[in-house]
Amino acid sequence: MKTPLDILLPYQRKWVEDDARFKIGMWSRQTGKSFATACETVYDCLKRPGTTWVVLSAGERQALEWMDKAKQWAKAFQLVVDAYDETRDYAEALIKSAEIRFDNGSRTVAIPANPNTARGYSANLVLDEFAFHEQTEEIWRAIYPSISNPLKGELKLRIVSTPNGRGNMFYELWSKNEHYSKHKLTIEDAVAGGLPVDVEELRRAIDDPDAWAQEYMCEFIDSTSVLLPYELIAGCESEEATVDMAPTERGNYFVGVDIGRRHDLTVVWTLEQIGDVDWTREVLELRKVEFHRQLEIIGERVRHAKRAAIDATGIGAMLAEELGRKHGGKVEQCQFTAQLKGEIYTHLRSDFEDRRVRIPVRRDIREDLHAIQKVSGKSGAIRYLAPRSEDGHSDRSTALALARRAARNRPTGFFIPRPFHKGRAAAVRSRRNREVLA
Repeated sequence: MKTPLDILLPYQRKWVEDDARFKIGMWSRQTGKSFATACETVYDCLKRPGTTWVVLSAGERQALEWMDKAKQWAKAFQLVVDAYDETRDYAEALIKSAEIRFDNGSRTVAIPANPNTARGYSANLVLDEFAFHEQTEEIWRAIYPSISNPLKGELKLRIVSTPNGRGNMFYELWSKNEHYSKHKLTIEDAVAGGLPVDVEELRRAIDDPDAWAQEYMCEFIDSTSVLLPYELIAGCESEEATVDMAPTERGNYFVGVDIGRRHDLTVVWTLEQIGDVDWTREVLELRKVEFHRQLEIIGERVRHAKRAAIDATGIGAMLAEELGRKHGGKVEQCQFTAQLKGEIYTHLRSDFEDRRVRIPVRRDIREDLHAIQKVSGKSGAIRYLAPRSEDGHSDRSTALALARRAARNRPTGFFIPRPFHKGRAAAVRSRRNREVLA
């Protein structure tokens, strides 16, 4: 008789059925790490009523995606979900925790990882994509005591990740600790185990030997860090920043445009300079919009801007060239070279450190910004990467970085209004809403 475990590929089932107390997996991208760990935790909740598992993920998006997989496995195992809750300070705030409670008394709790949220639990533990957590050593010191409470019995520890350089706790545990049951899985191993992927097509598409070696062949080749930690992002979030206030003739506006490719978004980010701070006024997202309509929509924003920086790479080249022809020197056509990426992302980090920009309090924007990785290779060369998700490729982050580039390269001699404050923001919005409606 078939069971839900028969859904798993052989290497995933091997992971689930390995009952070692301490277990660590180094798996290639796109091989079902979260799928397998979610299966094991739900299966354990089924077998042992009253069991608790805590899952630490690299960010909010990853935590919620992991919980979706856990719900799917609960349905497959016919384990009834009694309740599901998400805890936040307010609607668009960073999630504190998400919890599934099953009718047999078991539960799973998922949290975005940081040293503060990691404390206070005594439960079985999953560190999901641990190499990509911020401050892995601090998190490790904070969370490890959660599995060492003798009153809770022999609690289990599961660590799984793709390699992410040598400067993190995942590398230390994998390389130097012999007390773990270890599972290594390259993309080639996964294909041999039944994963339906064309390895050569993937290799050609990534077109980056270092990234291929680390992301798919599980080699520790460089050092990687999060460009914008959550704490840095939170310092620039403001309810006075908006996403739907289109620019008009009034105001010092600067526009950044990231052109979507295939499934990615085209994002048009408009900043308004008030005093020495650039406030987000509009974050316009265009998905599968025809070229002529994109040209018209973006052109309207550029017309009101002092300056615009537009992605002119690949399919963006024609659009950027046409906007440059129509709007002259105010348009910078930006080729996405390694040098340009280095400039715009280095400046973006500085902008957040110095709080020179304000962004809306929105989860999708926060997660886009948090996803950008700063990667230092063996040669010392630095790259900036963002993993692709269902929501794009950190397109909002790139548009914001380009808008800030436009603002830094603004023409001299234009008027900067008095410093921004809450009352003035409301008045400005009210006036512009009336103008739009008229």
